Amino acid sequence: MNIAPDPKSIPLLSPEANQAAATATGVLTVDLDAIVANWRKLEKTAVPAECAGVVKADAYGCGAEQVARALAAAGCKTFFVATLDEARVVRAAAPAAAIYVLDGFFQNTGEAYAKIDCKPVIGDLNELAEWDVFCRRSGWSGGAAIHIDTGMNRLGLTVTEAQGIIPRINAGDHGITLVMSHLASAELLNNPANARQLTAFREIASVFSGVPASLANSSGIFLGAQFQFDLVRPGCALYGINPTPEADNPMQPVVELKARIVQIRNVERGDTVGYGGTWTARRPTRLAIVSAGYADGYFRAASANDGTRGAEVVVAGKRCPVAGRISMDLTAVDVTDLDKSAVRRGHMVTLIGEGITVDELAHHFGTIGYEVLTSLGKRYARIYKGGNATAEPPAPSPAEPAAAST
Repeated sequence: MNIAPDPKSIPLLSPEANQAAATATGVLTVDLDAIVANWRKLEKTAVPAECAGVVKADAYGCGAEQVARALAAAGCKTFFVATLDEARVVRAAAPAAAIYVLDGFFQNTGEAYAKIDCKPVIGDLNELAEWDVFCRRSGWSGGAAIHIDTGMNRLGLTVTEAQGIIPRINAGDHGITLVMSHLASAELLNNPANARQLTAFREIASVFSGVPASLANSSGIFLGAQFQFDLVRPGCALYGINPTPEADNPMQPVVELKARIVQIRNVERGDTVGYGGTWTARRPTRLAIVSAGYADGYFRAASANDGTRGAEVVVAGKRCPVAGRISMDLTAVDVTDLDKSAVRRGHMVTLIGEGITVDELAHHFGTIGYEVLTSLGKRYARIYKGGNATAEPPAPSPAEPAAAST
């Protein structure tokens, strides 16, 4: 259900955001200047190591094209993505950057790598053999990274397999431009796995003579200089997620999410709200029905019931609790304690921002900030602040009555 807003009733949106929101579920604002500031802070923390930018999964839901362009303009020279399709987007935004594709090399993908000059991250001896064949036949010399597993047990050559290719490295002209591994528990400062992985990686990286090494992700950067090697690979911290969950968040918030009130309704004491009737009004209650639900990445796990308080949203500058189950397209919010004149149909409420962080919402969702950001729905209009930012309209979808939510 889309409601054309009254511009005078929505003072918290810019004219551009207000226009974009007219037919959208809500407005997701991404602060590119904050992303750049976060990258610069991480770069400074990691000096003299190079600071790359991880922009996989559409830059954690923030927009890979816009984020890569902003970071490249700020001086970021290396990017990591998961897939070749993601690499194509980043190459268009950052023509001079080095781009590594984390999901690796497959047969018949060599020409695609060469066409956009990006580098596979190779984590299997079969991949390495296939890459070698392509390079010999094509003459391509664009380079690749070697991923070594030091304890994640996900991707990567074993340490023994990596030792087996040392003669190739010593022979020269090997085409390996980076040797890397991935920390499994970097966000846990005192986890002994960090020291074990550091020792294993330091030993194997030292015999990759002349090849730059990379171990640290966002949290790994804050484990200390010994983890930083030649290049660090921050992802979540760029987007405002706390890389040091055992301490205060050193990063600036990046996203703000607002959704529209589509209806105000009153329920009597004893009435239930939402699917299953799991939330009961304990007093005459005023509800704001908000146009965002789990289809938009506002997870059902943040629902409230008679025994559990759910998430909160900011309405007219005040925190208000969710009432009942979050449904596909709608969320009910208890606004009884607010002045009636402060809350009207068509107003916007804040789901992320005004003190509600991505990490706080992740706690209510029972997950991590990564999943919150990458789940933010395509029905939101996206607004970019900073640089040459522009509004991005929501993906078109068939109009459906709000009452059809499931």
